[in-house]
Amino acid sequence: MASFAPVASERVKNHKPSIWVEFTTLAAECQAVNLGQGFPDSPAPKFVTDILKNISEHPELPACHQYTRGYGHPQLVGILAKMYSSLYGVNVNANDEILVTVGAYLALYYTILGWVNKGDEVLIIEPAYDCYYPQVKMAGGVPVPIVMSLPQDATSASQFTIDFDAMEKKINSKTKMLIINNPHNPTGKLFTREELEKLADIAKRHNLLVIADEVYEFHVWQKEDMIRFASLPGMYERTISIGSAGKAFSVTGWKLGWAVGPKNLLEPLKAIHQNCVFTCSTPTQKGIAEAFEADWPKFLSDPQNSYLATGLSSELKAKRDKLAKMLTDGNFRPIIPDAGYFMLADYSHLKTGQELKGHEDPADFIFSRWLCREKKLAVIPPTAFYSEPEMKNKNDHLVRLCYFKKDETLEAAEKILKELGHH
Repeated sequence: MASFAPVASERVKNHKPSIWVEFTTLAAECQAVNLGQGFPDSPAPKFVTDILKNISEHPELPACHQYTRGYGHPQLVGILAKMYSSLYGVNVNANDEILVTVGAYLALYYTILGWVNKGDEVLIIEPAYDCYYPQVKMAGGVPVPIVMSLPQDATSASQFTIDFDAMEKKINSKTKMLIINNPHNPTGKLFTREELEKLADIAKRHNLLVIADEVYEFHVWQKEDMIRFASLPGMYERTISIGSAGKAFSVTGWKLGWAVGPKNLLEPLKAIHQNCVFTCSTPTQKGIAEAFEADWPKFLSDPQNSYLATGLSSELKAKRDKLAKMLTDGNFRPIIPDAGYFMLADYSHLKTGQELKGHEDPADFIFSRWLCREKKLAVIPPTAFYSEPEMKNKNDHLVRLCYFKKDETLEAAEKILKELGHH
């Protein structure tokens, strides 16, 4: 009898395991202090978890426990429409212009799958979050890297810059889409109004569709510093903005995200969604809706008491400063982020761990594995966020760390870094 050997579809043929699989597994195996993966390990905000607890105590309410509206719970899209109408300065329609998805990942994937045809080119600003490339390729598109440069002795994420002329030279008749991630992961850069206006000008002149991946939109030190791309003149009509409840309220395990944009831009996403997951979890949607309803009035008029306006950022800023000092003491050179909860650091001044080069993997992969296995500190190698070998080689002296961790985790990391600094 012939052996059964089915052939997988072309779209997944060259699929490689994501970086998160290797380094999350390695961190667990080594029982390392984990500053690698980007999620808070401190308690979630109690006012948010109390809402979910309250929902669970009312089994009699179908609006809490049964299927809800496919494109988003009415209460959640209602408050999101109110918020984004204010943040973008346009009238966002709750029913037509918001789609709630299983995490921001799925909103991104729907957008790429819904708009990119075979051969369409997609501009991706590098270093770039590593899901953009496989998603574009799965849709049959061609990722085109636009690499930001960083001075050799940089100390701030704001020093990452785009060469707009070089970017424009890469645009041709096949270029369909531009992906902007702001605040930016992995660098921690917050794009300035001037930079965003230049990107908007390019998008207009070349008739590009824009994905604004803004999942860290509330992780800024001053809420006024965050300029949402869809709020720029003429940009709402060509932008699909991506947001995340997990990031906003530090509950990444709730896996709720959304896409916001004009009705015509969201139609292809909805077509995929209704035949994919159909609808998202009802209690978590209702819980996030109530959390936003509780916090949004404070965000507008009482920011000192708003989790989204001040609570989150003040906690983050203190942790950022703590990690920067720890890294400096450990002979790393931190590149201080403008926003978000990640920090890059140059490890090339360390006296130890440098003798590991000469392997086929980039040096930061070798170093990160060594740091995890030998020193029990888990970080992420940022060359995973570059697509071209030349750029991987130029940027293989850095690591990415997440500082949104409880004090005990940071203190455990501090001991390891101190020991490294004394070598």
